[in-house]
Amino acid sequence: MSKKLIISSLLMLLLFSCKTYNVLEEDQASRNMQDFSFDPNYQYKIRKDDKITLSVWGQDDLSVGSVYGIYNSNEVYGKWLLVDINGNIEIPKLGTTSVIGKSLPELKEDIKTKLKKWLVNPIVDVKVLNKEIAVMGEVRNPAVIQVDKDQNTLLEIISKTGGFEMYANLKSVKILRQEGENVRVTNIDLTKMKDVPNQNIILHPGDYVIVPSKKSKDFDKRASTIIPFTTVTSAAGILIGLL
Repeated sequence: MSKKLIISSLLMLLLFSCKTYNVLEEDQASRNMQDFSFDPNYQYKIRKDDKITLSVWGQDDLSVGSVYGIYNSNEVYGKWLLVDINGNIEIPKLGTTSVIGKSLPELKEDIKTKLKKWLVNPIVDVKVLNKEIAVMGEVRNPAVIQVDKDQNTLLEIISKTGGFEMYANLKSVKILRQEGENVRVTNIDLTKMKDVPNQNIILHPGDYVIVPSKKSKDFDKRASTIIPFTTVTSAAGILIGLL
């Protein structure tokens, strides 16, 4: 075989390999976007250690941190019910009540049904005080941001930190999400998104966002896609240690 033919073959192989890599990369980016697209059916599920307030209209003796009361029900004042290790809270008059894994509408309906033994038409509101999204790394003001909504866009949350720093690596924004006993780590490349505001990357309460520095060249290689048997908080600590 001539040298020219060998060189031509190698060039063709190189071009094909590069094209295949780009296609795979695009497919991965597309899948990542789908993982964090808007889900109209998503509802936050109550977890262990959540802080819950209970409001029953006109029934101060049944309420804890009531939004209907005239007194401050801020978390600072300790007026909340803590979901214990068994997934229960202690509700006045109702006693031990299992709440873990329930959405807020489901819990409200459960409490209303039980209270109908004593009240004709109970008006009940339930709120989780510690619904939060944490943002770490190359943003102007890293913070744990309290959210009321279940659906929050990435740029909305980043804007609350003051925006990205100059050295933010927008090619490797990491989002951590708890999935059962494991934590899923997803990479978002903001430089490949043609229309970032309308791509609608959706964050949920409990998510962590890590924005690495451009100096962390090996961050992607060392960060697994799944960190087994851990919490989002500890997984974030593991990844920050890789920066």
